[in-house]
Amino acid sequence: MGGKTSTTVKNRYNAKAYDQIPLRVKKGEKEIIQKRAEQLGKSVNGYIVELIEADIEQSNQK
Repeated sequence: MGGKTSTTVKNRYNAKAYDQIPLRVKKGEKEIIQKRAEQLGKSVNGYIVELIEADIEQSNQK
């Protein structure tokens, strides 16, 4: 029972604290992205967010 309540609380927090962006990639690319994220010791989400942040930072420096 505690797990269900905990999940509900986490989901409620995540809905308030984060925006979601659905992402689609071509068949087979997901595995490539997952492998690279693992090599870097990151989650797929963390890897993608880091790439986006680096791109935005680079574009702001121009």
